[in-house]
Amino acid sequence: MPRKASPTLTAAELRIMEVLWKKGSATVAEVTAALPPPPVAYNTVLTILRILERKGHAKHDEIGRAFVYRPAIARDDAAQSAVGDLVRRFFRNNPGELALRLIEHERPSAEELARLRALIEQYEEKS
Repeated sequence: MPRKASPTLTAAELRIMEVLWKKGSATVAEVTAALPPPPVAYNTVLTILRILERKGHAKHDEIGRAFVYRPAIARDDAAQSAVGDLVRRFFRNNPGELALRLIEHERPSAEELARLRALIEQYEEKS
């Protein structure tokens, strides 16, 4: 039985999307050349780009005989989707639980603490 397609980006898909977000658009060969180590075969990159198209994360234009791929989703939107999926799957759809877990396990920097205080004040004013 085939594996169900993930609505969020897999690690391999994210590597390729990082190249597209950075370059704006690229051929398969350009994506392959721009990937950080370890190297990935051209055919693997092509397969992943096709999967990204099916998922709606990438699009292509035909320029001559070449397909030029570009992101169809902004990096922030992909991150929001991934965080939402994480919250649904592991934190019973409660983003506050994720925030608490993150803060409990790693001390925020002074700048992050200031941002958190400002957010808390905003939320208290709206209550």
